[in-house]
Amino acid sequence: MNNKWLPDDYPYMQRALDLAKKATGRTSPNPLVGCVIVRDGKVVGEGYHLKAGTPHAEVHALNEAGELAKGATAYVSLEPCSHYGRTPPCADALIKAQVARVVVAMADPNPLVASQGIMKLREAGIQVDVGLLADEAITLNQAFIKAITTGLPFINYKAALTLDGKIATEQGDSRWISNEASREYVHELRDSYDVIMVGSETVKADNPALTCRIPGGRDPVRLVVDGELAIPESSRVLKSTSNAPCIIATSLAADEDKIARLRLLPGVEIWEYTTKRYVPLTSLMKDLVRRGWNSVLLEGGGGLAGTLIEAGLVDKIEFFIAPKLIGGRGPSPLSGLTINKMSDAIKLQLVEVSLETGDLRVAANINESFLKGVRELVYRNS
Repeated sequence: MNNKWLPDDYPYMQRALDLAKKATGRTSPNPLVGCVIVRDGKVVGEGYHLKAGTPHAEVHALNEAGELAKGATAYVSLEPCSHYGRTPPCADALIKAQVARVVVAMADPNPLVASQGIMKLREAGIQVDVGLLADEAITLNQAFIKAITTGLPFINYKAALTLDGKIATEQGDSRWISNEASREYVHELRDSYDVIMVGSETVKADNPALTCRIPGGRDPVRLVVDGELAIPESSRVLKSTSNAPCIIATSLAADEDKIARLRLLPGVEIWEYTTKRYVPLTSLMKDLVRRGWNSVLLEGGGGLAGTLIEAGLVDKIEFFIAPKLIGGRGPSPLSGLTINKMSDAIKLQLVEVSLETGDLRVAANINESFLKGVRELVYRNS
C-alpha cells in the first residue's frame, strides 16, 4: 500500500468514481467527474458533472458542503480544472473554500489543464495527492482521453454472431441471433454512447431505427456511412421521431437531388466528403470529435467494421456469441478485414467474458496505446 493513502481514502474515491458514472453518455465533450468532500470522517458534500455547460462536480460538492468544506478533504476522480471554459476553474473554487487536502485519481490529459490544476492547489498550500484508483479513473474516461489526446473518438464494435461465426444466414436473415436479455444490454450500451454508427448495407438489410428503448434512456446520434447514398428514403432511421440527429456521411458519388430531399427531413444532416466513392473514415471520426462527440458504438456491418479495424480506429469489441449454428456462407462480423498470416492476427486484451445474458459476451480491447502516455502522466504526478 502506498504510504500516502489512508485506509478511508479508498472508499471515498470509489464513491467519487461511482458518482461520476451516473452521467455516463451525458457529458461529452467533457469528462465524467465525481467529487466527495469529507470532514472529520463524515461526508459533508458530494456531486458529479451532469453535462457540458453546467457546474462541475467540485462545485456541486462544495455547494452542498458549505462552510464545512473548510479544512476538509476533497476526493476528485479527475484533476480539478484550472482554466476558464464555459464554467470557472474548479481549482479556484477549492482554494476559496479552504479545503486542506485534495485527493485526485488522475491528472487531466487535456493540454489546457495538464497538471496546472494540481500545481495551482499546491501553490495555495493545499496538500494534493494524485494517483488513487488511477486505473479505474482512466477506464472510466477512456472516451474523453482518446478524444482529447488524439482528436479521434473511442469506438466500440458490438456484434451478435452464431457459434460458427455468422452474423446472418446466407439469405440475410439476422433476427434474432442474440436473445432478449442481450438485446436489452445493447440498448444500455446505446444509452451510454454519444453516437451509434452503421453502414448502408445494415440499413438496407435490417432497416433499424437505431434508437434506445430503455426507460429513462436517451437516443444516441445516428450515423450512417453511405458513400453512394444508397439507403432508401423510406428507411426508419430517416423517419424516426427521435430527438437525436441522424447524420448520413457520403461522397461525391451521391445523387445531389437525393441529398437535397434528405436535407429537408427533420433532424437529418448530410455530410458530403470530397472523395469519389468512399467516405474517408479517419476524417469522419475527427469531425465527430469536433462536434463534441467522444464515443461511438459501431453496430455493423462486417465490411465497415473490418475497414475501421484495419485502419486502427476501433478500440474495443463486444461480441455476443449465441449458442446457435446456421452453417452456409452467411456473412462474417469482419468481412471487410482480410489477414493472410496468423502471425499478423490482431491481438486482443480480454476485458470480460460473461454468460449473464445467456449468450456468451466477450469484451476485449484492441488498441490501448493512446492510454500509455496518460498513465505516465498520472504516475509522474503521483
